[in-house]
Amino acid sequence: LFGSSVPLVTSQIAMSEASFLATLASTVAVQQAPSQLSSACVVGSSVRLQQRKDSILPPKDAAGCSKKEFVGSSKKRFLHRTAFHKENCCTDTRMESEVPSEYHVISDASRASAGVVEPKKAEFMSRYKPSELRKGADVLVEALEREGVDLVFAYPGGASLEIHQALTRAPRIRNILCRHEQGEIFAAEGYAKCSGRVGVCIATSGPGATNLVTGIADALMDSVPLVCITGQVPSHLIGKDAFQETPIVEITRSITKHNHLVTCVEEIPQVIKNAFHIARSGRPGPVLVDIPKDIQQQMTIPQWPTLPNLEGYTVPPPATRADMEEVALAIRQSKKPILYVGGGALDAADEIRELVARTGIPVAQTLMGLGTFPMTDAKSLHMLGMHGSVYANYAVHHADLLLAFGVRFDDRVTGKLEKFAQHAKIVHIDIDSAEIDKNKFAEVAVVGDVKPAVALLNQILAEDEARGVAHEDKTAWCAEIDESRRKNPYMYSNLSDLPADGGIIPQHALQLLWRMTRGEAVITTGVGQHQMWAAQYYPFDQPRNWVTSGGLGSMGFGLPSALGCAAARPDATVIDIDGDGSFLMNVQELATAWAEKLPVKSVILNNQHLGMVVQWEDRFYSSNRGDTFIGDPTGQGIFPDFVEVAKGFRVPGERVYKWVDLKGAYERMLSTPGPYLLDIIVPHQEHVLPMIPGGGSFDDTITTPMRR
Repeated sequence: LFGSSVPLVTSQIAMSEASFLATLASTVAVQQAPSQLSSACVVGSSVRLQQRKDSILPPKDAAGCSKKEFVGSSKKRFLHRTAFHKENCCTDTRMESEVPSEYHVISDASRASAGVVEPKKAEFMSRYKPSELRKGADVLVEALEREGVDLVFAYPGGASLEIHQALTRAPRIRNILCRHEQGEIFAAEGYAKCSGRVGVCIATSGPGATNLVTGIADALMDSVPLVCITGQVPSHLIGKDAFQETPIVEITRSITKHNHLVTCVEEIPQVIKNAFHIARSGRPGPVLVDIPKDIQQQMTIPQWPTLPNLEGYTVPPPATRADMEEVALAIRQSKKPILYVGGGALDAADEIRELVARTGIPVAQTLMGLGTFPMTDAKSLHMLGMHGSVYANYAVHHADLLLAFGVRFDDRVTGKLEKFAQHAKIVHIDIDSAEIDKNKFAEVAVVGDVKPAVALLNQILAEDEARGVAHEDKTAWCAEIDESRRKNPYMYSNLSDLPADGGIIPQHALQLLWRMTRGEAVITTGVGQHQMWAAQYYPFDQPRNWVTSGGLGSMGFGLPSALGCAAARPDATVIDIDGDGSFLMNVQELATAWAEKLPVKSVILNNQHLGMVVQWEDRFYSSNRGDTFIGDPTGQGIFPDFVEVAKGFRVPGERVYKWVDLKGAYERMLSTPGPYLLDIIVPHQEHVLPMIPGGGSFDDTITTPMRR
């Protein structure tokens, strides 16, 4: 990446992590009092840490920057130089997470052209006089304000108490107090996914920080921009097994895009500037900043940076005309093209719609990309993959050109890789170079942001039209796909065959909800059958109205993420479509919904089972139940009683058993101000169809319901 000027460093760091932490604890033994001046902190820290830095850190290059090698990651890792801090400010590069070279810096101008959504920034007016001393915690909060943050999700504790005190002095920022740290980070994810802005969550040390881990991993898998701030025990206690101490930087090293242990109060402004830049630029992802309590308490006069300081961190430039000419040529020559669009294309929705209007190419979308192209449009093939439509998977299977935009060819889409799109030439456009050829070889590969790339492609195609350049006729191909659609629609039990007092079919329940909300609601989900049915039967015509846990598949995601969506978009109708198993995992967030006045509607498809696991038991394990029943083992009615549970949180609710009562229940839910819970009892025998078994191919598609 940097040429021969930065040699590999493989053996210079000999100390173990335990030795390192012990050394850190012993060398940072003097905690600075809050009343001391910042200059004393800088000079004192520099002196105290100089011996440690010289003895255990990698050698420096000619520019004085530490060098290190990144190993042991599934992504491509490269050398980069850590130059994140100001001169004389103590730092510990051993405690910084690796930053993949494919995540790059992007200028303000090119960031705007790439479709990165950021708040408009007016000239910032500080509450403090320029020469006024303030605590590190107040510096942190003002750094957030300067990044345009007006909402955080934070749960207090001993090591983060100073931050919460600082928040009380910051009227620009609202804190939503979720009732569990996992709830708060899922809420921050929901906020980020439905708005495109960076979500911010704050937790204390030890268990507070570790409760964020699942959400951090979830955000990395789904490319969600988050800044996670954790309090840490005082510096002199690090490595001594202090109360509520965990090495959260080390724990999250492989599941963050970047992380950082703050070791000096002066570096807070630059670290936060860097964190937001890394989180939102390139392929978005989570960044963790760990701040010891004594650093939060130290007094300083901050110096505010105007730009990130990340030497060696760059973004791929926009796609070139030569790149996109090659894509345009492939389209012109193709008779059976198909667009395969994922979460990396959400901000390119307008460009993709223009592309389809120009070319007539049908569009299949991944679970994370739903709404990028209107799902009610005749060219939409809905979702592809394991539980995608038969006609979407048919189109991919028979295509001669696969235009893969903002996708990663994950296993739930491809199944057996050698059979996926086996007849197609593949064009892959993605901001992350690590995804190119990782799972499927691309004949035409473009590393860059999808939005400007497709915009350039449209320009080239418009020029083709003006010159009368001929394209292969695609009429027969579209007719072939339409025939597959006619033969293989989404299907579920016919309600006309049920008695008037019959039960509720989950697919029908979601189809009715879509009609009653006109398809305009923001939908969040947990993970399981209800998630797949929502993707199938609640079509989205706009991006960022669909919020779900895709890559990690985190149960308990639905309700807290809905809180984040309601906070980000207060004028939208926000509905959590959940299963009883997923909902129970973060049911405590009903308290947040009521206390914070977030009007989230919770629709539970309650089958008293872990439905998706039951489906696999039915299909592949002869219906042998292995701990998948989660109702009352004595058989005495519905368990737990979610309506009574909601009542305990002062949230109104009701339960419905019969399909003839469902419409009225929806009407009451949608017309009731504030949060509401609707418990819909559905049969556990219903399966999500179609289904391609794990590791299977299109030829293995299951469309036939099991005999009841």
